[in-house]
Amino acid sequence: MRKNLLDFSYEELIEEFNKLGLEKFRVDQVWDWIYKKKVFSFSEMTNLSKEHREALSDRFLINIPELLDMQISQIDKTTKFLWKLEDGNTIESVLLFHPDRVTACISSQVGCPAKCAFCATGQSGFVRNLSAGEIVAQVIAMEKERRVNIGNVVYMGMGEPLLNYNEVVKSVKMLNHKKGKNMSMRRISISTVGIPERIVQLGNDLPEVKLAISLHAPTNFKRDMIVPMNKKYSVEEIIHAAKEYQRITKNRVTFEYILIREFNDFVDDAEKLAELLRGMGAYVNLIPINPVPTIGEIKMERPHHWAIERFKEVLDKHNIENEIRKEKGTDIDAACGQLRRRHIDKKKA
Repeated sequence: MRKNLLDFSYEELIEEFNKLGLEKFRVDQVWDWIYKKKVFSFSEMTNLSKEHREALSDRFLINIPELLDMQISQIDKTTKFLWKLEDGNTIESVLLFHPDRVTACISSQVGCPAKCAFCATGQSGFVRNLSAGEIVAQVIAMEKERRVNIGNVVYMGMGEPLLNYNEVVKSVKMLNHKKGKNMSMRRISISTVGIPERIVQLGNDLPEVKLAISLHAPTNFKRDMIVPMNKKYSVEEIIHAAKEYQRITKNRVTFEYILIREFNDFVDDAEKLAELLRGMGAYVNLIPINPVPTIGEIKMERPHHWAIERFKEVLDKHNIENEIRKEKGTDIDAACGQLRRRHIDKKKA
């Protein structure tokens, strides 16, 4: 059975190529075709001999996902992709356009086991982890499809990255490798719902990569209601791990806080959040929720504008740096999981 060449690190490929009698510089050539020229067929790699191309074709595939759907915002060019993987499963990726950079939001799993109440991905269930090659392929495929150079990558798409730790770390190193995408570690962010031991491990393994923690509530009582994994990893454990991560890396931690109307948008919530983060030098992303179906007794509705501003004012008062996230792609299915879920629903109909 042929293997996905994108699943191999540069060093692993040197070993694989050596088995075929191919020198190290042939790996450089192949990676240049893939990462720089966006060529995914060995037959088109013209600086390799016919014999070498045939040998590689017999042993490897270059698995780039198939584009099933693409939505482009008429407001800000935000682009949502639905990809079909080799086994027929689907994942999403997003391109975000800023004045000075293009950011890719990529997935690390098919579905998600975290099952956060406000997330369409979690509501569709967990299927499997992505391989490092399937993670990296999203970046390459988006660059080719939209003819852009991606400058930043955020692991904030489908899935919980720290529950697919080894493949995520491997994919980061592949994107960072000077022979590949050559992306600075500091331009890569990993978002997690909070797996304490992995947060600390990430600080040791990838100290330059940025960390974002999806907190969404300042107390265990409220967080238990919207983030099921909080029953395993408490708010206190997550904050302790974040502080240890900061001690190791000297990096500032970003906390994502989805604001849900009359659930976690009260002054008391803001006061408790400020107290929780006091002295950390943390940064808080305030995110008015993208409405999803009501879960239990909690109506997943966007707060009133004045409630969002009131929450921000409390954090400002306590010198907690924060920002209300500017929405992108509001005219398309930009929220994570929406496009995939719609595709699944269509197949069932």
